Amino acid sequence: MLGFMFMKQYPKSWINKKGFLLVLALSIIAMACASIETRMEKSTGQIFLYGEAHGVPRIMERQLEIWHEYYHNRNMRHMFIEFPFFTAELLNIWMQSDNDDILYEFFHNWDGAGTLRYYVEFFRSIKREFPETIFHGINVTSGFCSQGRRFLQYLQDNNMHGTELYLLSLEAIKQGEHFCRYRDLEFRVTKMAENFIRAFDRLGDQNVMGIFGAEHTRLGFYREYEMRRDIPTLAKSLRERYGDSLHTTDLSWLRLVTDPIRQDIITINGVNYEASYFGTDFNAFGNIVSRSFWRLENAYDDFSGNPSNGDFLPFDNYPMLIELNQVFFVDATLTDGSVLRLFFRSDGEYWLDMPLTTGFSVD
Repeated sequence: MLGFMFMKQYPKSWINKKGFLLVLALSIIAMACASIETRMEKSTGQIFLYGEAHGVPRIMERQLEIWHEYYHNRNMRHMFIEFPFFTAELLNIWMQSDNDDILYEFFHNWDGAGTLRYYVEFFRSIKREFPETIFHGINVTSGFCSQGRRFLQYLQDNNMHGTELYLLSLEAIKQGEHFCRYRDLEFRVTKMAENFIRAFDRLGDQNVMGIFGAEHTRLGFYREYEMRRDIPTLAKSLRERYGDSLHTTDLSWLRLVTDPIRQDIITINGVNYEASYFGTDFNAFGNIVSRSFWRLENAYDDFSGNPSNGDFLPFDNYPMLIELNQVFFVDATLTDGSVLRLFFRSDGEYWLDMPLTTGFSVD
């Protein structure tokens, strides 16, 4: 899926042996050379979690500003990210290299390629401005398992089979494969919390910054998982263990725009409507490559009587503020290149305390 190569196939452009041994030493020191089953004492450090909407340049710029303050003025070095363990270790190796080959190979053919340049520049900025940053990956996801297997092979080829780096990578792969097979969302978020706690407790008294999707950083319960409301968020699990040492800030609101990018005229059933365009989301999922968001101005009365088609879209999917009695359409570009136009309106509906727009059909 990610299509990157390991040192076995790409030895000279990756990193010299000295650089790899340095970052490996940093990883081992950070994990305190304990076995992966060992329960460490609770860290006395502070956790600063920042919730995001993925792939939004304005949010990434703010995250870099925050990290600049933490790195230069508070001597923080550890950043927790929503990637698997082995991906973070790959980024740590890249941080010690003298080129960006690992980074480009890592993101090659990655889903969500529309935001590729933003992620690449984000990590390049960290390497350039904050070179002692150490990444910690705690995510459980199916999309990176092939990458993990290649990383295991790389470790084997470099005589690191059975090391803690190897064992933790293997565990992360098994977690991802379980999630891929059973789509067990409760398993995923539970393991994310466990992975975070294990990595953080091994840092002793070090303060850390974490960047995760906004849903993970809210204190409470996940709102969408399996129609249940009793699965604690990552932040809630961490608060239960670390109390007031956990601090959360939601940056996802920075994705919202107040003014449209442009305004066009579209015709529906012989009627011309002013359509305000607010941007395109390239975070791919399922067979959808991207979604473009529009608001039909002064159209609610014309479509309020159209029956619901059973679809809904939560407010937090939109890049702009939603008000009652508005009409929207979303152009979804699919993997085969076709575009599906979906219509929604804001009727005041809620689901699990989330405000929703309701889907309807247009002849």
